[in-house]
Parts: sequence; C-alpha cells; structure tokens
Amino acid sequence: MTPFGQMLRELRKRKGVTQKDLAAAIGVTPAYLSALEHGKRGSPTFELLQRIAGYFNVIWDEAEELFRLGQTSHPKVMLDTAGLPAAYTALANDLARAIRTLSPDVIEELHIILKKGRLPG
Repeated sequence: MTPFGQMLRELRKRKGVTQKDLAAAIGVTPAYLSALEHGKRGSPTFELLQRIAGYFNVIWDEAEELFRLGQTSHPKVMLDTAGLPAAYTALANDLARAIRTLSPDVIEELHIILKKGRLPG
C-alpha cells in the first residue's frame, strides 16, 4: 500500500463509502480504485486527485496532503544515480534489494536521517 492509498482508504472509511460507490462517483472502475489503494497502480492524475478532493469535500491542509501523497506515492520508484559517486549507486541498489526486509523501525530511522539531510517535502 502507498501513503496515498492509505489516506484514500481512511477517507472512504471515515465517510462510510465503499470502493464501488466512490469509483462510480469519480468516474473510475472499482478495480482501478482498488489497485490504487493497494499500491498496484502508479500515481493518480491531477484531475483524479481533484475529483477525489471534491467528492470528500476536503479543504486546506487535508487537500494539500492528499495532493502531495498522490504525487509521491508511485509504487515503482526508479532512482537515477548517473553522474553521482559510486557510493550513491551502491546505496540505491542496496536499498532496492533490502527494502522488503526492513522493519518499520528501520524505515522510520531512515526517514529521520533523510529529513535531517534536507530531504524535500
């Protein structure tokens, strides 16, 4: 599941809306919506994000978070380390190999380290 998928599911549950009902209201198939929630589809389009925000009537901070998560929740990430030192490429490859085995605590530690190193967003 992606952070966007998690937020979408929380919005649906908070409003008591099924995937089928939401899909019909925003003009997508239930299968697509399910795949989006489960992180099996890429990032939603800006237009779809607008329809979702409108459907749930989210404003201000929650809408900003919805759009941010939508833009940064692609489940298949590609890193371009061309032109960077070898250690950067090695780190990217090590992380790609290990990501599925890391504990939630390690993931949180990595987030903290990256944010201290000026991670955007």
